Amino acid sequence: MRALLVVLALLVVLALVADPVAEGVAEDRVAEALRDSGGLAGTPDVDFVGWPFLTQAVSGTYDDVRVTLTAAELGQPEGTRADIRLRGAHVPLSDALSGSVREVPVDRVDGTATLSYALLARQLGGDTRLAREGDGLRVTRTVEVLGYSVPLTAVGTVSLDGQDLVVDVEGAEAAGVDVPDLVVDRAADLLDLRYPVELPFGLRLTGLRPADDGVDVTAEATDTVLRAS
Repeated sequence: MRALLVVLALLVVLALVADPVAEGVAEDRVAEALRDSGGLAGTPDVDFVGWPFLTQAVSGTYDDVRVTLTAAELGQPEGTRADIRLRGAHVPLSDALSGSVREVPVDRVDGTATLSYALLARQLGGDTRLAREGDGLRVTRTVEVLGYSVPLTAVGTVSLDGQDLVVDVEGAEAAGVDVPDLVVDRAADLLDLRYPVELPFGLRLTGLRPADDGVDVTAEATDTVLRAS
């Protein structure tokens, strides 16, 4: 009886040791596959949620895999980031351990991302600055129109048009410059912004809201396959 207990204890210890090791290897392999399939600039952080890992690995199905993407990995300005949850990811353990993960079928993907104001301002160019103002955005930019150099400021609404983030400004004002109203009205159109949001893994935008660091967007995909290029 004592010998049996000793054997069982050893098996438990081996499982406790092997579980995190196997999980770490699998996370690294899947992270590499996601990097390639998403065309990312770096390898993301991947976390298989749930314990023990080996019971999930044997079945080849992981209920909750969390992927964290930094600005550097996305190849975007500082402040841009994304968090993605793979719900029902299917990766055979043999593929994960051998490094032969070329595709990851996923039942559902949920994502949240922050599009930094620096990223969006770059779309308009020049000295554009964006900042949150209530449920909208304040846009500040110097524009050249009808022979005038006009520093403008305006507040715009933020909305989704398909996969585009759209900022539509109203009531632009010229700061410290005496110019005709016609010039201001003409220049205001240059503050409107349309930014095509390109997300990895087949994600489609479902919503957005202005936040302190940028515009937060939500996205999702169902029954998708993440393939390495």
